[in-house]
Amino acid sequence: MEADYDVIIIGAGIAGLSAALYASRQRLRTLVISRDLGGQLNMTTLIENYPAIPKISGPELAKRVEQQARSFGAEIIFDEVKTVEKGEGVFIVKTEGGDEYKTLAVILAFGKTPKELGVPGEAKFKNKGVSYCTICDAPFFKGQDIALVSWGDLAREPVTILSSVSNKFYWIYPSEKPIHDDEFIEQARRLGKAVFMPNSEVVEIKGDTKVRSIVVRNRKTGETQELPVAAVFVEVGYVTKSDFVKHLVDLNERGEIIADWEGRTKTPGVFAAGDIVAYPYKQAVISAAMGVAAALSATAYVMKIKGRPLHSLVDWRAEKK
Repeated sequence: MEADYDVIIIGAGIAGLSAALYASRQRLRTLVISRDLGGQLNMTTLIENYPAIPKISGPELAKRVEQQARSFGAEIIFDEVKTVEKGEGVFIVKTEGGDEYKTLAVILAFGKTPKELGVPGEAKFKNKGVSYCTICDAPFFKGQDIALVSWGDLAREPVTILSSVSNKFYWIYPSEKPIHDDEFIEQARRLGKAVFMPNSEVVEIKGDTKVRSIVVRNRKTGETQELPVAAVFVEVGYVTKSDFVKHLVDLNERGEIIADWEGRTKTPGVFAAGDIVAYPYKQAVISAAMGVAAALSATAYVMKIKGRPLHSLVDWRAEKK
């Protein structure tokens, strides 16, 4: 089979984006597939220990590396990978959106996966109005009525974005207050786009070819109401979901992938990096370095398949030969 890409990177957190930067700079045809941009960086409002950057938010760090990767030719699409299978000389990657890609190498850098609501209609309307990445998809719904399910610090960025993009948005959360920051709540009120819905939960998502409405239940009274919306943004945290690659890699008891220092897994051509790897220190700078190592290992693997020299690789062992 002929490959569409040299390497496909699953995940667009700091590990995946760093891998994309290095792989594309090595002139590999590089594709990143992810449900969101930034992964767990989106949960971090302030990073003060990333080398050479005194202070930066997690989302801003992700944006910067994304821009670098794109500048070298990396492609990034927002979708969810459903399966990765080993074919004849290639790996076949299929997405929830129905697309299929063939690649010579795969880098697993999906970290933890955004949590889902688990309600009727959610799976049906993924990428058709149900999104887990406000920063990625909000511009597609400019000037429309939208729903946001989020609370705590996770809600800061989506609330800010939707306050500037939407006509109005229903802010749905299960407690009395959406976040323990009265100043932020007051700011959201002043902007006038948020419709606060405390003690509430989405119980169904409805539509035809795309989202048209949601059913919301008040957790205290049990009353339900149907709200017309064009999209539902779900930002409620992350979980580890690695079962879809367990036939290609070894997993530990926490579902983390076992890989060596070079990012190699038990399957040649499959590499892993970042928080999904069984490594104890979960730090952005470490995940970035792991992404770089996996990208260089993938480059060496691809170049070997193609019978090309590795002059551009920074591999001291190769220098000594």
